[in-house]
Amino acid sequence: MKTSSYLRLIIAIVVSELAGIAGSLASSAPTWYAGLAKPALNPPDWIFGPVWVVLYALMGVAAFLVWDKGWERADVRKALRVFLFQLALNAAWSIIFFGLHSPFWAYVDITAMWLAILWTMILFRKTSKPASWLLAPYILWVSFAVYLNYSILVLNYRS
Repeated sequence: MKTSSYLRLIIAIVVSELAGIAGSLASSAPTWYAGLAKPALNPPDWIFGPVWVVLYALMGVAAFLVWDKGWERADVRKALRVFLFQLALNAAWSIIFFGLHSPFWAYVDITAMWLAILWTMILFRKTSKPASWLLAPYILWVSFAVYLNYSILVLNYRS
C-alpha cells in the first residue's frame, strides 16, 4: 500500500471516530437517561462505548476501501457523500436523544440513519463489495438501536 493510501485510511478512520466522539459529548451526563424505563433487551451501559469504537473503525475502513478506488470517479464521490450524510445523522442522534432529551426526534433521526446506511451499503457495493460487508455489523447494531429507541419512546412517553 502506498503512503497516500495509508494516509487516506487514517483520515477515513479518524473522521468516522470523530463522529462518535461528537455524539458521545452529548451523552456524557447520563442522569436523564438513567431515569428512563428501558426494554428488557437493553444492554448494560458499558457495552455501548466499545461496540461503537469498533463500528466506527469498520466504517472508516469501508470508506477507505471506496475512497481508494479514486476520488476522480463519480460513483466514489457519490458513495462517500452519502457515507458522510449517514455519519452526520449518526452524530446527530446522540445530540437529539441525550442532549435534547427527545426520544421521538431521535427515533425520526435513527430511522433516516438506517435508510442512509442501507443506501451507503448499496453504493459501496457497486465500488467495493468488502466495503459494503464491513457496514453489515453497523446496520445490524443500528437495527437493534431502532428497537431500543422505539421501546424507550413507548415506555416513557405514552399519551
